[in-house]
Amino acid sequence: MDATPDVITRFFHPVLKARELKDKPVRVEVAGQAYVLFRDGTGKAAALADACPHRFAPLSAGRVRKDGRLECPYHGWTFNAEGQGHSPSQPSLKKCDARAFQLLERQDYLWLAGRDTPLSAFPDFVPEGYEYTGAFSMLFRAPLHVAIDNFSEDEHTPFVHTRLGWEGRDTGAIDFSAENLDDRTEVHYSAPQRTSLLIRLLLLQPGDVFHNDWVTRFDPVRTGYSIHWEDASGKSRPFHHHFAIFMVPETAATTRFHVFSFLKLVDSRFRPLMPVVRRAQRLLAWFEIRDDAQFIPVVANTPYSFKGMRLGIYDKPLIHQRKLLERIYFGQGAAEESPPLPRAQGSRE
Repeated sequence: MDATPDVITRFFHPVLKARELKDKPVRVEVAGQAYVLFRDGTGKAAALADACPHRFAPLSAGRVRKDGRLECPYHGWTFNAEGQGHSPSQPSLKKCDARAFQLLERQDYLWLAGRDTPLSAFPDFVPEGYEYTGAFSMLFRAPLHVAIDNFSEDEHTPFVHTRLGWEGRDTGAIDFSAENLDDRTEVHYSAPQRTSLLIRLLLLQPGDVFHNDWVTRFDPVRTGYSIHWEDASGKSRPFHHHFAIFMVPETAATTRFHVFSFLKLVDSRFRPLMPVVRRAQRLLAWFEIRDDAQFIPVVANTPYSFKGMRLGIYDKPLIHQRKLLERIYFGQGAAEESPPLPRAQGSRE
């Protein structure tokens, strides 16, 4: 296994909210590699390797000049959005260029990829018929494989979460199915919905049934969760929810989650309530992801290998997803040990 899998050359990764990139450069990391993002003189977002080709000083510690060139903080070398470099003390010096990358601005986010990554590789994650309601990011202090495993089963729901899903006493009422396919896994859960204040804001009632259907893909690592509720008679509640969650490995010990929320109204009579439900949805999503983020350090040292673990029915997707992670995302054959991403410093909080 390559010590630093160059996943950036094959996939587009969300790395930063577009509004967070202003007049100062920002450092981001993907798979142990550091990149500097900045806006050039026209306001266009650009990305370079976060290492000056002179002496490898971090360009993210520099500044963006008025002419839109990024200036190294060490010796003043400057670079444009294409990475073309210039040495002020030796203007005739050639081969001063920094490695440049693609940086697209879509869905309020900046998406990083290799210079030659085709636009056709951009992930299709916007569900048809849904309204985009917002996005947020959250740091998980755990390796990518631990984060994926956690989001590959709902068995932990009664114990880690307190809003969505069911109570521990209803575990026996779970309806579960999972299918392992050549490029993805598809999972379904349904169970009695627990009671909580936020659930009321989504127009749900005691006795409603929670349905969670999701698909996990690895181009890049992402899961799309489609959630809806039905009343005791099987009638759907008026709002359906979809969350596209991208799991971006930053270092060997951290994974950045980028969550995109979508909402669909299935009963037009409730349209006046859309603003309230939209806000409640975003709040609920943030709390649910935070629950996982707060718990994940407890299991962060879980080994990559499943050897010795007593897996159950709800763990069916885990082994298959490990194979897809290796084959599709890292572009490698099956491996018994974790892809060794190097520990990088300076991860954003």
